[in-house]
Amino acid sequence: MIAVRDDGAGISPDLLPRIFDLFVQEERSLDRSHGGLGIGLTLVRSLVERHGGTIAAASAGLGRGSELTVRLPFHTPPAETAEPPAQEAAAAAGEAATAPPAHVLLVEDNLDAAEALGELLRMWGHTVHLAHDGASALEAARRRRPDVVLLDIGLPGMDGYTVAEQLRAVPGHEGVKLVAVTGYGQESDRQRAALAGFDHHLVKPVDVERLRELVTPEVAR
Repeated sequence: MIAVRDDGAGISPDLLPRIFDLFVQEERSLDRSHGGLGIGLTLVRSLVERHGGTIAAASAGLGRGSELTVRLPFHTPPAETAEPPAQEAAAAAGEAATAPPAHVLLVEDNLDAAEALGELLRMWGHTVHLAHDGASALEAARRRRPDVVLLDIGLPGMDGYTVAEQLRAVPGHEGVKLVAVTGYGQESDRQRAALAGFDHHLVKPVDVERLRELVTPEVAR
């Protein structure tokens, strides 16, 4: 177990249960002087869980510091063998055959957010290509034929709705899974996204497990 404690800004009680969710942040000033994207702790949790561990956050409230606790399993290294056990090898082969990586096109104009979310997707085993505006997204889709497009709505110049409409008109892209990733979650926003050709509508902060589900090939194709 590893615990890291500080006496800094702390975490509000209503935020604490969601602190590891994607894009979740404490309220901050408009000038974003404290920085942050709401992605770092999601990446940390993903790394810890990939090693069979758990991570938890605790805080007495704003201005009262916080503590992060990481627990990782302790394993005695097995004796070296020339080949893995047959059952493990078969299971690994079966898993690889049924769950190949997806090719994901991530369209996000915030460069840091795009890189961080792209890294999370790569950690899940997927191939990721980044685009930061509508025109480059359409060009990348034509050249790379992605399985899934994660598309921000608020893009500069050409918004995500227009990108989705034009992408649907590209021959051979009728089956591409289009997922809106946006801060707008009203019913009218969902309806507009559906009319533009989106298959799914994710509202920030994004549910990580739902995102993982949508980019797996069984669901994506």
